[in-house]
Amino acid sequence: MGVCLTKGQKISLTKGNPGLQKVVVGLGWDVNGFDTGSGFDLDAAAFLLTESGKVSRQEDFVFYGNLKHPSGSVEHVGDNLTGAGEGDDEQIRICLNQVPDNIVRIAFTVTIYDAETRRQNFGQVNNAFIRIYNEETGEEMLKYDLGEDFSIETAAVFGELYKNNGEWKFNAIGSGYQGGLAALCANYGIEVE
Repeated sequence: MGVCLTKGQKISLTKGNPGLQKVVVGLGWDVNGFDTGSGFDLDAAAFLLTESGKVSRQEDFVFYGNLKHPSGSVEHVGDNLTGAGEGDDEQIRICLNQVPDNIVRIAFTVTIYDAETRRQNFGQVNNAFIRIYNEETGEEMLKYDLGEDFSIETAAVFGELYKNNGEWKFNAIGSGYQGGLAALCANYGIEVE
């Protein structure tokens, strides 16, 4: 079992694991019992960010519509439309040694698809978490349970991997946004239609 983090806590992934190359970021959630009349479809995404805190190009946004970064370093394993069942609902694979040099942070987000139309928000989502495990050994390295801090938000930044003095570290962020995916995209420099 990995380290359980609290909001704002940072931990090094590579310091105690020299040679670590491949990790999987698992994101999960449960939907509470309130019936909104339609199913919940939560979507995980990764934004590959430069020093500016923005993407350098549209392809630096990896999500259900762009499953693999051109470098091969970040790959979304696929869209889960219901969030049913135990464990990870969506996964993003990271090859740390293939991340382009200009990328200093990878932010992991979850948004609620069509939240406004469906009158849904993160206040109706329980047990949201992000965890990272070593793909080669299957060993869980860390887990961050977001808790029940959200009410009206339709998007959340769960956490981020970042480079610091040659080490890969993780920061448990847990901050919510209103405005869904469009708000996150605007924040990270992605143009949306």
